[in-house]
Amino acid sequence: MSLHAPEFFAELCLPFTESTVVGNTYYATPNHGGVLRLRIDFTETIHAYTYGGIRLTVVHSDRGNLDAVALSFADHGTFHRRDEAQNTSRNSSGYATFTTRYCRPGELPWQGAVVTGLRDAIEQYTAVWFPGAWNAAAPARSAGRTASQAPAPPATQRTGTRTR
Repeated sequence: MSLHAPEFFAELCLPFTESTVVGNTYYATPNHGGVLRLRIDFTETIHAYTYGGIRLTVVHSDRGNLDAVALSFADHGTFHRRDEAQNTSRNSSGYATFTTRYCRPGELPWQGAVVTGLRDAIEQYTAVWFPGAWNAAAPARSAGRTASQAPAPPATQRTGTRTR
C-alpha cells in the first residue's frame, strides 16, 4: 500500500522551493546552490508496514551523510488527538503510529495526523544546517485538513524563550 508521501510532505508545508518527493522520500536543497541537501524518510517500527516517525538526514553532495535525527510521532503529538479519540493507550503497539497494512485504496494511512509539532521540529533542526533557508522561502502557513486554528496567547503571557 502507498504511504501517500507527496500528500504527507505537502501537509508539512515545508518552504523549500528546490524539493521533490521520490517514492516515499522527500529531497530538498534548502539553500539555493548549496552543497548540502535535506532528505526526509519515514521510520519503520518493529511491526511490518507500520511507521512511527520521520528521519531527517543532512547529505553533503560529495561527502555523503553528515548528520541525521529521528523525530517520533509520539514525541511531537502527531497522532495524539486521533489516539485519544479512539482510546488507544500509550502501551498499545498502534499508539502514535500509522500502518499501511489495512488501508483501503485511496485512503490516507496517516489520516488524523496533526503535523504542527513535526514541522516546528524540522524548522528547528534545519535552522542549524541551513541558516536563513526558512526566512528566504517561508510561505504563509495555511490550515491543513487536520489543523485547527488556535487563538494566540495574550502578549502578557509570552516569555522570551522558545519551548518545544
